[in-house]
Amino acid sequence: MANFLFYLFSALTLICALLVVVNKNAVNAAMCLLLSLVGLAGLFVLLDAALLAFVLLLVYAGAVVALFLFIVMLLDTKGSTQAFKPMSVAASALGGLLLLLGVYTLSHRVMLPNTPATGAAPTLKNFAEQLFTTYLLPVQVVGFLLLIAMLGVIVLSKKFDPAEGAQ
Repeated sequence: MANFLFYLFSALTLICALLVVVNKNAVNAAMCLLLSLVGLAGLFVLLDAALLAFVLLLVYAGAVVALFLFIVMLLDTKGSTQAFKPMSVAASALGGLLLLLGVYTLSHRVMLPNTPATGAAPTLKNFAEQLFTTYLLPVQVVGFLLLIAMLGVIVLSKKFDPAEGAQ
């Protein structure tokens, strides 16, 4: 039964992640992202990491996807007719390079610091300790950059009417 659930959640996650990338409608892509995160949460539950599954659903599926949908609807984007713009080709190439770098890093993975020298897997306690001590500043900077990006999207998407500005 566990193998069946693993294959089910893995297929759900991979298919929905692929649909996020190839979908032209931003709202449908956000919904596929939500389903992909639900599949990932199911995989975490299979690994007996219910806390991570709950946090993933609460933070990412609940807040981040809702924020994406809010911003997409606020921008009211229309689909582009040109298939491959130079910027999208460059972004795709950069994304592919980052994917290759991630696969290379995973294949040559090293243990987190402060893990037992016996080669045991890092625990959630070790991860949390590193996150809130060594990597606290980068996490705070990323959160601040996300806040700035959200505010920038809201400001840029605001419609300006020159007739209203003259009054």
